[in-house]
Amino acid sequence: MPISKNIKSNLERSSWIRKMFEQGAKLKQKHGQENVFDFSLGNPDLPSPQEFNQELKKQAKKTGSYLHGYMPNSGYPENREKIAEKLSKESGLHFDKNLVTMTVGAAGAMNVALKSILNPGEEVIVFTPYFVEYDFYIQNHQGKKVEVSTTDDLLPDFKELQEKISSNTRAVIINSPNNPTGRIYPKDCLQELGEILAQKSRELNRSIYLLADDPYSKIVYSDAEYRTPLKYYDNTLMIRSFSKDLSLAGERIGYLGISPKADDSEDLIKAASFTNRTLGFVNAPALMQRVIQNVLDVHVDVEKYEERKNVLYDSLTDIGYNIVEPQGTFYMFPKSPIADDIKFVNELQEELILVTPGTGFHKSGYFRISLCLPLEKIKRALPGFEKAYQNSVQ
Repeated sequence: MPISKNIKSNLERSSWIRKMFEQGAKLKQKHGQENVFDFSLGNPDLPSPQEFNQELKKQAKKTGSYLHGYMPNSGYPENREKIAEKLSKESGLHFDKNLVTMTVGAAGAMNVALKSILNPGEEVIVFTPYFVEYDFYIQNHQGKKVEVSTTDDLLPDFKELQEKISSNTRAVIINSPNNPTGRIYPKDCLQELGEILAQKSRELNRSIYLLADDPYSKIVYSDAEYRTPLKYYDNTLMIRSFSKDLSLAGERIGYLGISPKADDSEDLIKAASFTNRTLGFVNAPALMQRVIQNVLDVHVDVEKYEERKNVLYDSLTDIGYNIVEPQGTFYMFPKSPIADDIKFVNELQEELILVTPGTGFHKSGYFRISLCLPLEKIKRALPGFEKAYQNSVQ
């Protein structure tokens, strides 16, 4: 066999998001791109802010020795200092630059964090539904995934969490605002989560880390508020990227922030720098580091995502869909009108509408809609959503 058995197995169960993307390409070729409504892939479509564009041009014009050369594995000190200042202001904790590691996107930060803390066979808890790449990231570092359910309002089931934390638990991953649901963890939820993890850490006499994967922290709608988990649990590792708030998904720039209150923070700092190098990332892209340090308060026009969300949410609920209203991100996670979400997704494809089944996020009976397409096209898709719904409930 030319490739590893492990990779062959992973390829066979590859992401539903990618499967739908590939199906969309076929439909577009057959029916024309303008006639296919592709809600499957969360590829941010809003233009990057002008402030970013101007800063990019400014930095790209610079010349000189070592401008594009090697740097400390953790990234440029001045860049990390500015991010540390932002984290300090956001959390009320004292961050310094050593607690920040610049990474190749949030995916890079997650892999650096997991590589730094996991021993073979240790458990990482995720809440369903979740971003399915977590499966592979955990597997990359010989961890064992443990799933915990969410309630009807798509927030963690804390009773089940307490039952599933074991002497082998090393980390819990949360994602708020959440992909695929759009839910933001409220204050009482974060407080309870922090209390449970602190209590279990004391009982088991081991550090349980909270990996807060929050790349959508600035994609928050007007009636909601994002709260940083750093305020509610000491052993928090913050994972961020600029892919969503600056529409830079292809530029691969993010960071890992280690709480100054985390256990063994000095060792974690050293581990993050080492794993960033040895995982093959080496360091985050130099040009993007120089750019983003000067636009940390800038983000895309979130009102445009919110307008799309409002139109789609109001229209789909009027049709009869059951939806927990998103509070952020550019996703929506309606319940399928029938139990078999894959069957319903196929029904939508008959109307040239592409969405991702909840099964792809380990939560059957739902489907995910991405809001990354123009409002006019969303409106044109509404009759198809209604027809598929009526066909399914008859």
